[in-house]
Amino acid sequence: MIFEGKSLCAKLLDNGIAELVFDAQGSVNKFDQQTVSELEQATQKLAANSNVKGVVVRSAKSTFIVGADITEFTGLFALADEEVLAWVAKTSQVFDKFEDLPFPTIAAINGFALGGGCEMTLACDLRVADTNASIGLPEVKLGLMPGFGGTVRLPRLIGADNALEWMTTGRDRKAAKALAEGAIDSVVAPEHLVDAAIGMLTDAIAGDFDWQARRAQKKAPLTLSPNEATMSFSTAKAMVAAQAGKHYPAPHIMVDTVAKAAGLDRDAALALENQGFTKLAKSDAAKAQVGIFLADQIVKSKGKKQAKAATKQIKQTAVLGAGIMGGGIAYQSAVKGTPVIMKDIAQPALDLGLNEAAKILGKGMQRGKVDAAKMAATLNNIVPTLEYSAIKDADLVIEAVVENPKVKAIVLKETEQYVAEDAIICSNTSTISINQLAKSLDKPERFCGMHFFNPVHKMPLVEIIRGENTSEETISAVVAATLKMGKTPIVVNDCPGFLVNRVLFPYFAGFSKLILDGADFVAVDKVMEKIFGWPMGPAFLLDVVGMDTADHASSVMADGIPERMQKIDNDPVTCLYRADRLGQKNGKGFYNFGVDKRGRPSKTPAPEAYELFAPHCADKRDFDAEEIIARVMVPMANEAIRCLEEGIVASAAEADMALLYGLGFPPFRGGIFRYIETMGLSNFVALADKYADLGPIYQISDGVREMAASGKSYFSQSA
Repeated sequence: MIFEGKSLCAKLLDNGIAELVFDAQGSVNKFDQQTVSELEQATQKLAANSNVKGVVVRSAKSTFIVGADITEFTGLFALADEEVLAWVAKTSQVFDKFEDLPFPTIAAINGFALGGGCEMTLACDLRVADTNASIGLPEVKLGLMPGFGGTVRLPRLIGADNALEWMTTGRDRKAAKALAEGAIDSVVAPEHLVDAAIGMLTDAIAGDFDWQARRAQKKAPLTLSPNEATMSFSTAKAMVAAQAGKHYPAPHIMVDTVAKAAGLDRDAALALENQGFTKLAKSDAAKAQVGIFLADQIVKSKGKKQAKAATKQIKQTAVLGAGIMGGGIAYQSAVKGTPVIMKDIAQPALDLGLNEAAKILGKGMQRGKVDAAKMAATLNNIVPTLEYSAIKDADLVIEAVVENPKVKAIVLKETEQYVAEDAIICSNTSTISINQLAKSLDKPERFCGMHFFNPVHKMPLVEIIRGENTSEETISAVVAATLKMGKTPIVVNDCPGFLVNRVLFPYFAGFSKLILDGADFVAVDKVMEKIFGWPMGPAFLLDVVGMDTADHASSVMADGIPERMQKIDNDPVTCLYRADRLGQKNGKGFYNFGVDKRGRPSKTPAPEAYELFAPHCADKRDFDAEEIIARVMVPMANEAIRCLEEGIVASAAEADMALLYGLGFPPFRGGIFRYIETMGLSNFVALADKYADLGPIYQISDGVREMAASGKSYFSQSA
């Protein structure tokens, strides 16, 4: 044994070949600080051993190395700039020392080689992958750039254009594509991987491969003429500007770094990479996106733990109500392999539900993501029926009828008469109290809410709502079923609007008050989309939701939380609803919807909307972006805080992921709680107090005031 650590070891095989084997104590290999230290020690031992003629780098696990240990980032990135720079420089130099070993090296890549794992392979002279391998640099998804030499080695290996496409999109490559682009040298069957690596290394030792030339290429400036460089980097900058926009600095800094380093050798280029990485590590976008990753891990871990506790297996699902929503839920169950009964009272509704599933599958076929066999299997998994008797064997019944408490109560009561004693019954309601609906059931312990978001096949979130009588067995089984459907479950406690809609409607209320105070809804949408980063501004979102739905839901919220959510006099949403301007569903709302000359969907601000609002609004005036953002976001943030304080949601991490997955909260802001904390709790309190006279939705709780005064963080409570 040449070196033995907790995460890796180095040992001598035959013919002077050593193997460096990554085998961390956890389930996967990753570059935490301990592993980096051990890599440095192993490299020193290998360099000092005169018997070593070459090194094979491999993993003893089912996957190579998944990247850096992101759980360490929060603490590291909180250090002073110079300390972050010193850390990343020292770490990247460990990879340099490995690259500089006085003999050839080869990486044998199995499974995933991502981030630091990919950079480890790039530090080798040769790379061979098995047919199942994936390789890539996904750091941009964390608001970062490669920090262990990726921006230097990859462009010199596969060309600047290809490398920038890898890095700025963060998409990994399957082995065959990576081979075609020159990132790896050979692809073999998994059972031949190690033998192939040893064979290639033996040839390199014998001089059949000029490994020294390969290494020299990675350490030299890029071979680009001035004209080629100008063209390459100008194109890359334009693409990044179009695709990433201004809110995500990482891809912009990557392009600038590679461009500035094009004429430099490895060490000078790495110094630029270290500086770029440090700048990004200290950015709000990286803090937010790393926060999202960690919050997602909390949510996934919690979901898996809850699902593991499930004692009931869901082998057949039933959906009651075959509209767009019911059809979407039925599709989601069927496409993931669970047969589903789709029940309605009318054949046209069943046809609509089946058409919804077929339409989704058809679009998948057009994009090449669904083949005929998949389409047939999915549709065969959906059995339409008009009879209650067909649901008798269902393990899970999801009611998705009209959002009316009386209708839902009748349907739920009828359902209970037809299903097995241990069948679980759920309601896909967006606002109606689960405790209220449970009163219609004889066995409320087997009942909970299961709130899907539209369109079901695209939206990742399912809110699972626990009623006061819901059993833990029911929750565990529904969490397991949600995961099987390919969705992210977040369990919340019952209250009006649950979590997502409860925080959304104060946001809408803030918007309505702005319009009544003289703001232009188009200007508000522009600020909230272009500056804050929402996929849709509030007016456009209301048009998509539908004025009938929004007006009804705001009434439910007003009844449930009258102290803060009383209906607004002359609310623009209600004005539109009463004028039968329902939004996209009938082509007219805040905007008029149609098609342009090329047949593409279009929306134009509706003069009719302005006329409807005019008698109730103050004189038109311009609001600056900061005030617009504050007036719609403070109410949302306040309500999210109250949900956490009241135990509606268990942690800030889960609240952030719910809004990210359910509403499209801007990822570069990290979620509602990350947004508040990036602003600073004291600054948030001051901002809310500035607008407190506008009404209860702007008035903060004592809890947040105390948190700010004591310097606490909502994320220290996340678990």
